[in-house]
This record gives sequence, C-alpha cells and structure tokens, in this order.
Amino acid sequence: MAENEATGAVAEEEEKYQYPVKVEDLGPGEKKIHVEIPREQIDKKLAKQFQELRKQAMIPGFRAGHAPQKLIEKRFSHDVKEQVRGELISESYQQALEKNSLQVIGEPKFENPESIKLPDEGPLSYSFEVEVQPDFQLPPLTGLKIRRPKITIDETNIDQAMTNLRSQQGTLLPIEDRGVEGGDFIHADVHVKVDGNVIKHQHGAQMVVRPGRVAGLQVDDLDIQLAGLKPGAEKIITVKIPEEYPDEALRGKDAQIEIALKDIKKMELAEVNAQFLSDLGFTNEKDLREALREQMELKLKDDVQRIMQEQVSKYLLENVHIDLPAKLSDRQADRVVSRRSVDLMMRGMARAEVDANVERLRGSAREEAVRELKLFFVLQKIANDQNVDVDEAELNGRIAMIAAQNEQRPEKLKQEMAGNGSLTNLYVQMREQKAIDKILETAQIEDIAADS
Repeated sequence: MAENEATGAVAEEEEKYQYPVKVEDLGPGEKKIHVEIPREQIDKKLAKQFQELRKQAMIPGFRAGHAPQKLIEKRFSHDVKEQVRGELISESYQQALEKNSLQVIGEPKFENPESIKLPDEGPLSYSFEVEVQPDFQLPPLTGLKIRRPKITIDETNIDQAMTNLRSQQGTLLPIEDRGVEGGDFIHADVHVKVDGNVIKHQHGAQMVVRPGRVAGLQVDDLDIQLAGLKPGAEKIITVKIPEEYPDEALRGKDAQIEIALKDIKKMELAEVNAQFLSDLGFTNEKDLREALREQMELKLKDDVQRIMQEQVSKYLLENVHIDLPAKLSDRQADRVVSRRSVDLMMRGMARAEVDANVERLRGSAREEAVRELKLFFVLQKIANDQNVDVDEAELNGRIAMIAAQNEQRPEKLKQEMAGNGSLTNLYVQMREQKAIDKILETAQIEDIAADS
C-alpha cells in the first residue's frame, strides 16, 4: 500500500512539472513557441528509463534485473536517449499548448528538427511555429434568411447533355479549307513575352478556341482573336498580367502571347446509334436520356445545396471580424491552394485537371485567399462549438466517389491523398460543410425563381 502511494506521489510530481515556455506572437493566427527542458528533468527521465530497463533486460551472464547499471547504460544508451527525447518533447509540447490555451490548427513546424537531440550536458532547447485559432465572436447562427433557387430540368438540358456525350465519343477531323472558327481544336506553339523576354513557352500546345487561359493567362476573346487564322500563320495577342500573378515583378505589365498555328481540327459528334448506346451500357436512347435526367437531378440537388451554403458563408464573412496577417505565410497559402484543389475534386473535376490548374489556383487574387483563410477559421470554430465531426465511413464514402470519377481504386486514392496532405483537407472541408448544413437546419428558407 505504501509503495503504491509513493509511486502515485512520484507520478503526480512529474505531471506537475512545469517546463519553461516562452510564446512569441508572429502575427494574427501564428505563434512561435520556445521550450526549455532543464538538465535535471533530462537526467531524471534517463535514470527512470534505465531503471525500468534494468528490471527487464536479458543480458547474457546475468539474471534478469541483476545486470550492472553501467553495462545497461553502455549497451542501450542510444535507444534510451531517443525514447526519452521523444517523451520529453511530446510532454513539453502538449504542456506548452495547454498552458497557453492554444488551439492549434494543423501540424507544428519545428525549427531545425534534425538538431533537436539530447545534449550530454546542459538543457535541451527547441522551438516551433504553430497556426492557432484566432479570437473572435460569432454572430447569431439561427433563423438566417436563405434563398433557395427553384430550378427544373427540361428537354433542352437533356439535349445539351446528349451533345456533350456525343462530343466525348466524337472524332477530331482535320480542317484544311478554312481558317480558325470558334469551338475548333488547334495545335500550336505558344511563347509568352514580357519586355521582349520569353517568360513561358509551350511547344505543341493543344487548346479549344474559346475564351479561356493560354499559357496561364486569361484571354477572354480568344475565339475572336484567332478567327480566320490558318496553319503556318502567327497571331500576337496582348494581355495585361493580373495583379495576382505569381511573379510579382511581372504584375501589371503587358504580355505578348505569340501563337504559331500548326493545324486545325473540328469535332464531329458521334452518331446516336446502337453501337453508341451499347458502349454507354444502354439498349435505347430513351433509357439513356432518363439516366441523364436522374444524373442531372442529383447534380442539381448538390448545386442548390452549395448555393445555400455559399449564402451562409457570405453571412459569416460579413458578420465576423478577424485580424488576419498582412501577407499570407507559405503554409497558409499552401493550405488555401490545397483547399481549392480538394473542392474541385469534390465537385467532380478529374484529378489530372485539378493538378494542371494548381498554378492558376496559387496565383488567384489575394483578397480571395484571405477570404478563404477567414472562412476556414470561422467554420472551424463553429464545428468545434457544435460538436460537428466526420466519421470514417463518411470520409471513405466521399473518397470512393472521387475515385470513381477518376477511375481509380478508392484505397489507392486514399493512400495518395494521405501522402500529399489532401486527405486532411478533405476531412476539414467535409466537416465545414456539415457545420454549414447544421446552420441551414434552423434557417428560414425562401423558394425563389432561378433567375431572381
């Protein structure tokens, strides 16, 4: 009994040990923590670990628990030091957060992690940076007035879906008797110049002639600019580089996009015949059109829900004040890009297409990035306050949907997402959506015409 009480007293004393901690404010939402582990605490942990090890270690020539302490220390020194180092860092790290009431977002960033080792003499000092939940007040969340658009699917929508299918199964035919027209598929060499210097080039680029991005720059009248251009000819299009362009030195400057046309092709839509229907798994056009309607209705339901979710997000952004950093940190910027990438995958965009748009996502307007960071903080707080969570089955179900869209095996996709960090972002965004949906449960919903 006395031995148990003594053991409990020792454990309680160790629990109460307060590590010297200094918190440095790096700006809104970011802290740098400096921790010192005194020599006496290191020695105490080492002595305890060696003592425990001596009771169990099997050393040839000695009975268990009777090997000399010096021999134990010599043989197991490296492993014991590594274990004690891990325990001390974990223990002091948790205490630093709890002691300072820091709600950490994401993983800590340790300064020079390879140098954090137990010293032979003196204390162990280390530091790390963390992103934390900023302090702010939430507005009222019940009874919000939300407008729900009433949209119906008619035969015109089904006809367009059929045209899209026919295009996907269609054939690209070379065009030799005319110049470029809107909707053509072209093959060209592209050079982007600023002040006479080539800043980007794409040889053999393939693009559809319609408003869109060329070599990362938006060209809203591409179809007009290229109208009538014939293979072998060139066209120079001048555009203004946007203020959110990744390279700050180029922002606001004029860029010349030189397009050297190689060939033109036009899409010939596939004929709706028995082979076309069979390839898609149908025996008649009526069943295919009905399947398209069901698919569109499911997507419409998701779109309407997203429209209402965006209204909640807008309300939160307009009614919550948070001091955010003047300039996003690399980690914050990376998280914004990752959030957008995951959102595009959740909306059905193919993984390859998402990856191809990463540069565009990273170069988006700062105001949009700050908006997303603010919304992230707000929705995390709401999810915590409302005890909203996403279980493993829900997460796996969403991964299965994304995998099906990309023709991948769910377990392989999950492994990839865990490796690149997007699995955590998927969980966070699903949790945020559930938090918004919880607010919508108590909202005042008003059905309106789609064009209102």
